[in-house]
Amino acid sequence: QTQLAESGGGLVEPGGALRLSCAISGSTPDHYVISWFRQAAGKKREGVSCINSVTGNGASTSYSDAVKGRFRTLRDYAKNTVELEMKSKKPEDTGVYSCAAAASKSHCASGYYTYDYETWGRGPQVTVSS
Repeated sequence: QTQLAESGGGLVEPGGALRLSCAISGSTPDHYVISWFRQAAGKKREGVSCINSVTGNGASTSYSDAVKGRFRTLRDYAKNTVELEMKSKKPEDTGVYSCAAAASKSHCASGYYTYDYETWGRGPQVTVSS
């Protein structure tokens, strides 16, 4: 089965940058998407970003309104990772970040966070504070 392992996280000041990595191992389907989620203390888990496994014209990404323009997700096929680059960090970005894989989807639509994600990593804590 597919296995995901997040790395990165830590403490960053407001306005700073941080990068998370999601390493993919084990068996993988031909088509799937990898999404980042986050959950702040006492809050519901929310979608952050989505990226699919298709290159060329079929490639797609999607972002939540809260992070658009500040976060970027990309795939590194050589390293078999999905990255989440976070800039202009805000205190409300604080939370536990996890990556998840959905084999049932091959495209990142705006409602990517509603997909059935069969595989989840256990991500690091990201704290944004002075």
